Amino acid sequence: MSSPDPQVRAARNHSTSPASRGPVVAVTGAAAGVGALLTERLAASEEIKQVVAIDERRGECADAQWHILDVRDPAIAEKLRGADVVVHLALDLDLETDAAARTAYNVRGTQTVLTAAAAAGVHRVVLCTSAMVYGALPDNELPLAEDAELRATAEATGVGDLLEIERLARRAPRAHPGLNVTVVRPGVLVGGGTDTALTRYFESPRLLVVAGSRPAWQFCHVEDLCSALEYAVVEKVEGELAVGCDGWLEQEEVEELSGIRRMELPSAVALGAAARLHRIGLTPSPAGDLAYTMYPWVVSGSRLHDAGWRPQWTNEEVLAELLEEVAGRHTVAGRRLGRKDATAAGAAGATVALLGAAAVVRRARKARRRI
Repeated sequence: MSSPDPQVRAARNHSTSPASRGPVVAVTGAAAGVGALLTERLAASEEIKQVVAIDERRGECADAQWHILDVRDPAIAEKLRGADVVVHLALDLDLETDAAARTAYNVRGTQTVLTAAAAAGVHRVVLCTSAMVYGALPDNELPLAEDAELRATAEATGVGDLLEIERLARRAPRAHPGLNVTVVRPGVLVGGGTDTALTRYFESPRLLVVAGSRPAWQFCHVEDLCSALEYAVVEKVEGELAVGCDGWLEQEEVEELSGIRRMELPSAVALGAAARLHRIGLTPSPAGDLAYTMYPWVVSGSRLHDAGWRPQWTNEEVLAELLEEVAGRHTVAGRRLGRKDATAAGAAGATVALLGAAAVVRRARKARRRI
């Protein structure tokens, strides 16, 4: 008996390959950042049948099926039809975005995606928030378990949006029976051009340390986040998942590894000045962002570890990459400066500039009261 035609044999092999049996995965926010990295990773995976990429512009992954639209558009339900899993990464956490517009996009987008996924028959939605939702508090355990209470407030950049997304995630299975929602919470995210108040902390000529605080730094490389998201996609783990490097770095270790010296200030001075500067529009970061550089919010990642996942990056390695990424950038009190401005402000240090600006504000107020 003659052997099958090579094309027939290849078709048979393809029909029984892991990818042919794997899920169809839709990724929102697929054109940039973590979304782009995850789209490429899933498209190359033998465990994934097909990747549907959704964004407001086309990305670079040629192996994905692209749909160009805003995630708040109810028409997204039709684009999700046939998908088994949706990974929702279309979030705006840009420091420069108007806060009201950012919340409208993040919350409405998540609501629309969850409702559309249920209507399209999707059985799993994976959301990505942040370990910041646990809150940075002096009495936090080191490390925090995944099921620890979410004690964050809405005072830090984007955290109010993330807390609302967490609430939507918990309500969705009740509102849409049969829909499984997994939430992934990374630590301080680094890589892939990530720009946050916490990465900008390392762009300052001095590291602001609030007297009496107990910082603990746990980073998460975007590559590790993508591998954790893939674990959730292929259902190796579910529920509420925290992800980050193993362990953490004390502030003294961060200073030694970075070579950036500290400038220590009393809590009332640092927080008061940060609040005033943000209120008058001189800095993009609210005072609540400082808490995440003051107190620990380290997570254990035990659920992912129990499922066999391990980070490929250490805190030391991620910090080194972060320092390489921000080299040449100059930030004072959260505001990124141009080269000319940086030359003038660099020697003074970020906190000196912060206090100087705060003094200007106080003098202006006194002058107004005298008039």
